[in-house]
Formats: sequence, structure tokens, C-alpha cells
Amino acid sequence: MPLSKPMLLALLAAAWPAGAAWAAELRLLMFEQPGCLYCARWDAEIAPQYPLTDEGRAAPVQRLQMRDPLPSGVELARPVTFTPTFVLMAGEVEFGRLEGYPGEDFFWPMLARLIGQAEPDSTTDPR
Repeated sequence: MPLSKPMLLALLAAAWPAGAAWAAELRLLMFEQPGCLYCARWDAEIAPQYPLTDEGRAAPVQRLQMRDPLPSGVELARPVTFTPTFVLMAGEVEFGRLEGYPGEDFFWPMLARLIGQAEPDSTTDPR
């Protein structure tokens, strides 16, 4: 039986250590470009509520243009080749990524799973 979003979020929240300062250590880079239809879908379906969710508080989103230079100190495992691409950063190192936007029914559980795999004090590349 698949878990509903509220059930999944409750389980994820219960697994997080109390008082963990994840928001300061994790962030979600969203790579986009003008004319990206799936970026526009993400904007309509996810963006308004993202900062209000557990995921948004755990990994605030930082939007970047795909063709722009990376922010100083950011290390990606490999280049971004299409949009949208969501890269979960642990500090300045890529922890994992979601390539494309499959719709909100898939985005939330995939992101929750990725965040759940990240450790607050992660300083090594998990691959």
C-alpha cells in the first residue's frame, strides 16, 4: 500500500534527529532555463508551497540558470545537462540529484527520500 504524502512526511519527520540544523547544511539547487516547460510546471505545482513544507525547511531551494557559472565553492558530481535538475547539496558537495520533473505525486516522495538519506553532518561524497 503506497504511503500518502502526510504519512510519508510524518515518518520522515520522526526519523530526523531532534534539533538537527539541516536547513543550515542542506540546500536544493534547482537548475532551470528560459522556455523550460517542466520548470514552469514545477513553478505552478510546487514552488508556492515548497518553503512551507518539511522538505523546504530542510533544504531551501536556490534557483540557478543552467548555463551560468556555478556559485563559488559548489562541487557537482557531473555537469547539469537538462532542466529542471534538482541537486541536493550537503555543504558545498553534491549529495544527490533528481533529473527532470515527473509531477508533484512523484517529486515529493523522491525528494523526501533523498533528504532522508542525507545526514546532518555529512562531509563526504555518498557515492
